[in-house]
This record gives sequence, C-alpha cells and structure tokens, in this order.
Amino acid sequence: MADIEKRFLELAIDLEAILFGEFTLKSGRESLYFFNIATFLESGHLGELAEMYSEKITECNIDYDVIFGPSYKGIPLAAAVATVLNQKASKKTPICFDRKEKKDHGEGGALVGSVTNKKVLIIDDVLTAGTALKSSIKLIQEAGGTISGAIIALDRQEQDEGEQVCKKLENELNIPIFSISSLENLIVYLENTNQKDIAKKLKSSFKS
Repeated sequence: MADIEKRFLELAIDLEAILFGEFTLKSGRESLYFFNIATFLESGHLGELAEMYSEKITECNIDYDVIFGPSYKGIPLAAAVATVLNQKASKKTPICFDRKEKKDHGEGGALVGSVTNKKVLIIDDVLTAGTALKSSIKLIQEAGGTISGAIIALDRQEQDEGEQVCKKLENELNIPIFSISSLENLIVYLENTNQKDIAKKLKSSFKS
C-alpha cells in the first residue's frame, strides 16, 4: 500500500470520517461503511486532505487548466487543493463550481468561474454510482469545457452489472478517474491494524 493511501486511511478512521455499521447511501445502496468527507472540514483537517489530493494529482501527471468542484462539498475541496497546488507550482490553477440554481443576472449561468475552451479536472469526495460525476460532466461540456479526468478521495468499488462502477464509467465517459484510496486498500489497512473482524465483513461484500 502506498504511503499516501496509508496516511489518508489512518486520518479518516482517526477522525471518524469512515464509520462502520449498516448504512443506506444517497444512491439507495446498502453499505457496511460510510465515508463523510465533511468531517475533515469540521475538524480543521482540510489542509491535510488537500495536500493528499495535490500529491495524487502531481503523481498522476494530469493535464488540466481548471479544477471543478461540484456543489456543495466539492467547492471547499477545489479551493483548498488549488491553494496547495498554487503554493507549489509556478502555474496558477483557477477553480470553478456550479450553482444549485441557475443565475439569470450579473455574470449569469450555472457556473461560477469559466471552463470555456479549458481542460477541466473534476474533484469530489467519493464515487458510488457515478450520478454526480455525470451531472458535472454535462455542465462542463455545455459550458464549452473538456474533461481531463476526475479525482476522488475514496473509490467505493461498487459493482454495476458485474463491473466496477469506476472502470465502467472510465470506459463509458472516456476519461480517467483517479482516487487517493479504495475499498480494497481499506480492507488491507484494517487487516494490518488488527481490525480483522471489520475487514472480514467488508471483504464478504466486496468483489474485485
């Protein structure tokens, strides 16, 4: 397991951003764990999370002009990650995000910031069914932007018709999707930290 994944999982579990139990997700799916990225914001650890995102973005050598953060949780993520990247590189990275309600006065439109004729990296917290990602892509393309890829904190590695959602979306949308960590590595981390009972339960529901 890569160091960045270990640091992310360690911090997420310590902050209780990852909880274990029985949950019904927004997508309607049942899950034995729940990931809440808002815990990083509420506990004052957004800066550490942004550092991890920026490390992964740099490591993956993604070509982009703008970082797009879907409302609402993606907005502080985009701002924090862009700030970290701007401190480390000569290239300045702007951000863009969507409004929940389209504005018909002032600068107008559904977006704050511009993606027109720009390569856009979407940043979000988690990937479950891919509904939010598809919605973001539609907004960006309608505004004249092209998608460089998407990066998330945790790939839940959910299945859809026998195929992992992330891989299916990459093929369907023709974009790369990166993640800091995944369910598979969460299981490994739990096994390595003597939390084998929880790891066993998660493994029973996971298909690689």
